[in-house]
Amino acid sequence: MTKSALLLALVTSVCSWAQEVPVPEIPLAQVAPPAEDPAIPDDGVRVSILGYHDLAENLPETAMRIHTSKFRKQMETIRQLGLKVITLDEFTAWKKGEKEIPKQAILITFDDGWKSVYTDAYPVLKELGFPFTIFLYKNYVDGGGKALTTPMIEEMIASGASVGSHSVSHPYPLTVKNFRKKGEHEFDAYLRKEIGESKRFLESKFPVKITTYAYPGGFHTEEMPVLCQEFGYTQMFTVLPGKIKRSLPDTLLPRYIILGNYDKIFETATTFREGGSAAAEPGGALAGIAQTTPFPVSPEAGAIVNSRLPEVSAHLSTVENLDPATLTMKVSGFGEVPANFDAETKKFSWQINRRLRQTSCQVAITWKDTAGKAPETPLRWSFQIDRESAYLPEGE
Repeated sequence: MTKSALLLALVTSVCSWAQEVPVPEIPLAQVAPPAEDPAIPDDGVRVSILGYHDLAENLPETAMRIHTSKFRKQMETIRQLGLKVITLDEFTAWKKGEKEIPKQAILITFDDGWKSVYTDAYPVLKELGFPFTIFLYKNYVDGGGKALTTPMIEEMIASGASVGSHSVSHPYPLTVKNFRKKGEHEFDAYLRKEIGESKRFLESKFPVKITTYAYPGGFHTEEMPVLCQEFGYTQMFTVLPGKIKRSLPDTLLPRYIILGNYDKIFETATTFREGGSAAAEPGGALAGIAQTTPFPVSPEAGAIVNSRLPEVSAHLSTVENLDPATLTMKVSGFGEVPANFDAETKKFSWQINRRLRQTSCQVAITWKDTAGKAPETPLRWSFQIDRESAYLPEGE
């Protein structure tokens, strides 16, 4: 199984509907990347589409739910990396060859229509000036409880948000397959309702023109792209992860579905390896990427700092039965360093004494407890140096 297939299987096995019911895995036959159009020249642009669902700060993170604070950190990481967040209209115009966009671009999307898009995500995106798109399905608009209301959607549209279709009922793959068994006529009528009625509903309810469709759960049949085009959709989106080139078919466009409990997808989505801003680091760490650590560290994991001589530290007060004599710190470019442990504050730190010359720095801290047992994984993180603001000529 390919890396894309594994990631898709992970996403589709945990994607849920508004009712928070697991979605059956998409058959791996659908995992193969769509064929590119050889007649369309590669302009070097790569677009990464992020797909989110629900947000909350005081509930456990799940595949579909991400902490609001982590979402903010991810958005700030995008800003710090200098990645351009484009509108859906800009994406569509670029895809048609009518507009140029930056070589590395991000499109932010939300599926279903969770109320937290308005209460939690919208304030962050508005503050940072990031455009976004909401893929709504008809039966969840004004659905009560955790669903977006019409006034909320109208306010976000007035502030620049785009809207796409996500079907009428967000059907299970099994439901689609059962309708197919009823015969060609009934199946066609069913798909026309799911795909066509959702577009009609959204365009009649809101001041928008609906030209994009996100397959519910990423599941699609060979009939769906044809009907989407018949109803006037210009782009259709899957949950197959990958960067978008202009030559990819508009009927099967990839998206990275960002999971609240698996940070690597966001890291992959915001890493552009072909001359990208965020380069892969040894050991899998990514400079400038939203990382998580079990203990407070400095510089913060994934941060971009403007000093080439920062103090590197970790506060280990919550480590049970720590044996200070076993503490070690390794810093990239220096190897193991003579870090100091403050017995009162439990701070383990080292002042970098030679200016960092690389754009990123990785740190690893290990220890054992008084019983001689090491943690399951060492404490690792990385941070990035702002080369312009921290620049010092060679020799100084």
